[in-house]
Amino acid sequence: MTELAFAPVPGVRLGTAAAGIKRSDRDDVLLMEVAPGGSVAAVFTRNAFCAAPVRVAREHLTHAPRWLLVNSGNANAGTGERGMADALRSCEAVAALTGGAGVQVLPFSTGVIGEYLPVDRIEAALPFALASLDENAWGRAARAIMTTDTRPKLVSRSVEVSGRRLTITGIAKGAGMIHPNMATMLSFIATDARIAQPVLQACLERVADDTFNCITVDGDTSTNDACVLVASGVSSGSELAVGSPDLQRFEAALAAVCGDLAEAIVRDGEGATKLMRIRVEEAASAAEARAVGLTIAHSPLVKTAFFASDPNWGRILAAVGRAGVNELDIDRVGVWLNDMAIVSAGARSPDYTEEAGQAVMQQSEITVRVALGRGQAVQTVLTCDLSYDYVRINADYRT
Repeated sequence: MTELAFAPVPGVRLGTAAAGIKRSDRDDVLLMEVAPGGSVAAVFTRNAFCAAPVRVAREHLTHAPRWLLVNSGNANAGTGERGMADALRSCEAVAALTGGAGVQVLPFSTGVIGEYLPVDRIEAALPFALASLDENAWGRAARAIMTTDTRPKLVSRSVEVSGRRLTITGIAKGAGMIHPNMATMLSFIATDARIAQPVLQACLERVADDTFNCITVDGDTSTNDACVLVASGVSSGSELAVGSPDLQRFEAALAAVCGDLAEAIVRDGEGATKLMRIRVEEAASAAEARAVGLTIAHSPLVKTAFFASDPNWGRILAAVGRAGVNELDIDRVGVWLNDMAIVSAGARSPDYTEEAGQAVMQQSEITVRVALGRGQAVQTVLTCDLSYDYVRINADYRT
């Protein structure tokens, strides 16, 4: 097994264990421990049927969390009051072993919806996860949270602020049921920086909006999505303050980590064979650009055309036209596949040929660029194609 490159984060330890929730041949429980005095920020799914662990984690976030408990193989969603009781019970199990309080534990689950959480198995595995806590366990952690992922997702970066070097390391899971509406997947990111919780929260919300909220695989927002950012605070030096150049440099590095994790999710999209960047330019606002990008990215007709390497540019044009842009002047719209113009002045470009279009469509990474001719705003959305394997994977998901 190839080891993933990462930098440990001082003040953050991770431990994994096998609870046998869905499979018996791999770790499926992750425990993350944060040094006393650290800060924790999180963003959660906006799905109305949010899972029990999401509801509990939201409530516990205000109680200075020290531990994150994650399980794969079972979502504990659609499980009613018993699901809430099970999520709380798992938090109390961590507290009993660590000497902390249940409200200092944030629970997270991912997997099949509608089945009760096997808390007994998680409780039995917790001592092993606790015993294995290690700053160097990020690789094992990335694997423990996987479901239909074909590979773990782990990214590390460092940034220098005021003469000291800070580390940012993060993991994510996600391959299907991926559609931005908060931060669409599970992701856990840590740094040794000293940042107050409100500042950390605002930083995460900004970054998630421009990274995880700009990806889509299949247009389905999960019941369990969450993204957590932990700042252990053990780094030397002063606290990163609002408006300071140090915080700006830190946020830029965090955005790079989240951007890499977001792209890794799309690259690993269920059944995906191609990565597409939908770049919308000359929009009246960032929200307008995002709406157009997501409309293109969500279109099954566009996605299947990319899978077939079919330069059916009319599907892209139709998606732009139904994206809800008020008073769109179609005569000012241009569309490109990579650097090749396919639409100019709202119609087929005179230089475009089907042969040239197909040559681009056969590539594994493609940029669709759309200019709306309405302003200066720009937004990029990442997506993938829709293949036969996506149907097979999801048809067989519970068997």
